[in-house]
Amino acid sequence: MSAHDQLVLYLCEITRLLWKLMLPLLLLCMLLVAVLVLLVLAVRHWLQSTRNARRAREGRPTVAFFHPYCNAGGGGERVLWCAIRALQNRYVDINFVVYTGDLGVTGQQILEGARQRFNIVLPRPVRFVFLQHRVLVEPGLFPQFTLLGQSVGSVFLGWEALTELVPDLYIDSMGYAFTLPLFRYLGGCSVGSYVHYPTISTDMLSVVRERNPRFNNPDFISNSLFLSAFKLVYYCLFAVLYGMAGSCSDVIMVNSSWTLDHILSLWRSPNRTSVVYPPCDVSAFLDIPLEEDGDRKCHSIISIGQFRPEKDHRLQIRAFKKVLDRRREGLKLVLIGGCRNQEDEDRVLMLRGLCQELGVADRVEFKLNVSFEELKRQMSEATIGLHTMWNEHFGIGVVECMAAGKVIVAHKSGGPKLDIVRPFDGGQTGFLAEDEDSYAGAIEKILALPPDSRLQIRHNARQSVARFSDQEFEACFLEAMEPLMGTLER
Repeated sequence: MSAHDQLVLYLCEITRLLWKLMLPLLLLCMLLVAVLVLLVLAVRHWLQSTRNARRAREGRPTVAFFHPYCNAGGGGERVLWCAIRALQNRYVDINFVVYTGDLGVTGQQILEGARQRFNIVLPRPVRFVFLQHRVLVEPGLFPQFTLLGQSVGSVFLGWEALTELVPDLYIDSMGYAFTLPLFRYLGGCSVGSYVHYPTISTDMLSVVRERNPRFNNPDFISNSLFLSAFKLVYYCLFAVLYGMAGSCSDVIMVNSSWTLDHILSLWRSPNRTSVVYPPCDVSAFLDIPLEEDGDRKCHSIISIGQFRPEKDHRLQIRAFKKVLDRRREGLKLVLIGGCRNQEDEDRVLMLRGLCQELGVADRVEFKLNVSFEELKRQMSEATIGLHTMWNEHFGIGVVECMAAGKVIVAHKSGGPKLDIVRPFDGGQTGFLAEDEDSYAGAIEKILALPPDSRLQIRHNARQSVARFSDQEFEACFLEAMEPLMGTLER
């Protein structure tokens, strides 16, 4: 037998051996897939039976909002309570549930917090389902691959919520898109979502691609070609998964033109997507008088926003330092915001340390988790409103400052640029900036304006934000939700 014939014989034997090994593996894989499918169907049947039993017992459908941080004091929480209030006023025979991870408080304390912070009182009680494993979506748990870790964690947290109570309609009001397929395909629920900020955006991809350092793209990554390329691939793959999860939503609401552009590019569901501007309690600030402030001896600069890294309070403090270097007297900076957790509280300590380092600690005040009455008092005393978040999805704090008649200096990007700080009847409504120098320059320009010119800008700003009122939000939200609510009434 020739060497060629021997080689052919060996190859035939190897092929037969591989087939003998692969055939059982193939059958095993098919068996495992079948078992998995049966398991999913069994879980789905169990969950839907639970839902049907609950609805038969209560005699009415249930709408559930997934908002693990509902006791926080940010704009997302104002959207939550205004949305529930609007639905309760329109639909009287529906139960409402909030999934929350705030374990240290009672439901009544959460509602009282909403009243104190946002001046919102619900017409009827809601049921709270307290989730035990909110830590699974805490960013501190995932120092690396944070987006992926939090998204996987949200699936497990969503599973806990789903097994505690299976609603008829599920609304993700906090941006956990990966819970949507869970409730739709396993729970058999209709699903809707209100998107404040896309978990990943084309801007984030651009930052990594161009190797620009940001709070979510540290120097050691932006300085490395290999790490930047790896992160870009990771982001691209995550964006595909995020788009698939988000497209499961039956109704998609976004809070600004900026968010709309990104969600359309990622979720690709234009027929189900609409802009619903978040509710801003502009009416509550209209009683703050608009008067010339030329005789004011101390001008207060106020910032409103949770103490999160993307809010970039460091930029505010550094810009304020530059202003003080040129104008020493009659200025103070007041930072007002909520702290969600220990990480936010540690960030406040770091910011206090920065104030000490720059020598401005005696001119900077921190107001944490303040009441609505205290917020209004600080607003009435301020001259300038300050906002520094790059690509802020909307900017409720910006709107509130303008409604209160403050001259706003906002970041030249995102919602403030596209939707809020826009000319009104041809008149200026505020200023836009993007770095320390431009912020300091804008503040100095405002302070140098004649009092009557400042007053005109304040008038324009107040009139321009009427389109962001609670009433406008409720009308648009109810219109967007009508198709989903109609499925409950059948």
